[in-house]
Amino acid sequence: MTSPSTVNADPAELAKFSELAHRWWDPQSEFRPLHQINPLRLQWIDQLVPLAGKAVVDIGCGGGILTDAMARKGAEVLGVDLSTRALRVAQLHALEAQTPHVQYREVSAEALALEAPQAFDVVTCMEMLEHVPDPASVVQACASLVKPGGWVFFSTLNRTPKSFLFAIVGAEYVLNLLPRGTHEYAKMIRPSELAAYARRAGLELLHTRGMGYNPLTKRYALTDNTDVNYLFACRRPA
Repeated sequence: MTSPSTVNADPAELAKFSELAHRWWDPQSEFRPLHQINPLRLQWIDQLVPLAGKAVVDIGCGGGILTDAMARKGAEVLGVDLSTRALRVAQLHALEAQTPHVQYREVSAEALALEAPQAFDVVTCMEMLEHVPDPASVVQACASLVKPGGWVFFSTLNRTPKSFLFAIVGAEYVLNLLPRGTHEYAKMIRPSELAAYARRAGLELLHTRGMGYNPLTKRYALTDNTDVNYLFACRRPA
């Protein structure tokens, strides 16, 4: 488990996303898949816990695509990340779009958990766990940040042969949906592993959804199949 004195981040991963930071809000850029799946993620979260009036923290927010959308649903949202350039892009977009109730900070999940325990109604951590050295540490931090009775949402990639075929070979090398090298197979996380991290952190797993991509229609959809992308909705007992 990562200690508070160390930063749970891979410098190569931060550099990779920093290089692309200026393209976060271009819906036709390397971040096009995030723009396409964002309405699905947002709707699923908002159905389970209506966001209006909630205090929310988005861990690993990047350029703020989900952060911004949750603020527009009426939540008070803090987006946190360790990529300075991505955060600057997020802040600039919030200013240009006049997004209400959104702030950004450069801080790790673990450091924020020490500073603001049980401060949030909702914690989101999407497409981030597969990019850090110690995902269990992030899960523990998310559990510490949420209020008793509050919700924690995760999304990540399953570690299966199908996921390797679709998320790496297909998405990065055949369809060019993502930059090559975006994902490493060894860092992908099985649902059973993430569920164990959540249980150890004191979270109850209540809902699981998969996400699929249809290359013919070029559309994403929430499904019951968790072989590739999947989402968890967890709750901290009241």
